[in-house]
Amino acid sequence: MKYVVGIGEALWDCLPEGRKLGGAPANFAYHAAQFGLDAVAVSAIGDDELGAGIVAELDKKSLPAVLEKVAFATGTVQVELDENGIPQYEIKENVAWDNIPYTTQLQQLARQTHAICFGSLAQRSAVSRQTINAFIDDMPADGDVLKVFDINLRQQFYTREVIEASLKRCNVLKINDEELVVLAGMFGWEGISDSDKCCLLIGKYDLKMLILTCGTNGSYVFSPGHMSFQATPVVQVADTVGAGDSFTGSFVASILKGKSIEKAHETAVKVSAFVCTQNGAMPVVPEQLKAL
Repeated sequence: MKYVVGIGEALWDCLPEGRKLGGAPANFAYHAAQFGLDAVAVSAIGDDELGAGIVAELDKKSLPAVLEKVAFATGTVQVELDENGIPQYEIKENVAWDNIPYTTQLQQLARQTHAICFGSLAQRSAVSRQTINAFIDDMPADGDVLKVFDINLRQQFYTREVIEASLKRCNVLKINDEELVVLAGMFGWEGISDSDKCCLLIGKYDLKMLILTCGTNGSYVFSPGHMSFQATPVVQVADTVGAGDSFTGSFVASILKGKSIEKAHETAVKVSAFVCTQNGAMPVVPEQLKAL
């Protein structure tokens, strides 16, 4: 069996209208699974009502998960809207997903994992960072294995050290235009074009691909000596929650199923645009989009 794994935070977004399941790893795994892949979400939960709720939600979505129960509260994010309706986030610290243990079960899963997506947020704590690194290191040494670093910078929860270590472990980087500005500042690359920054990252870290998303200004997939561009479709937006994760999940699934970068990119853009028209991060994707 070859698995696709999203590893990291599992939490509840506490919104004014109520709680919603959150966390990029489960969103990524859910969308990869919709393309027929054996996807698994990996995180940790508390032995509490919120943890049981995450298990129930993922069961409802028929998404397999390895959720270790630990002696910390299940993660929450308090979301408050300012007077302009702009959300402000308070991501609770020292919670379950900060303390994902590396178990024998995870090691066995790692040895059968063909693609992984991980970010920087779940690496804010030493325990989960060590588990993520150990999992990646135990994956097969196969040239076709995809190790996707969806950098996902949040608030102050990242360091240059963590970013550089993750860039060395990944072979695919997904980044948005705002995050690229942060990296350019770290590396002293101000004053050069975004495409040159992306090419520098590919060369410096020997990446197979770099995905750059620029909101309404489209998205790019760079690979050595090649670039794919797709415009962002104009849609009626319900919310953008999970759209980026759906892009990554459908792109990875398409590549693993043998599609070209251009076709995988086209599919990812259309899937993420569809997700923007729906409420929540995990809508059912129409069959015609999966058949692109």
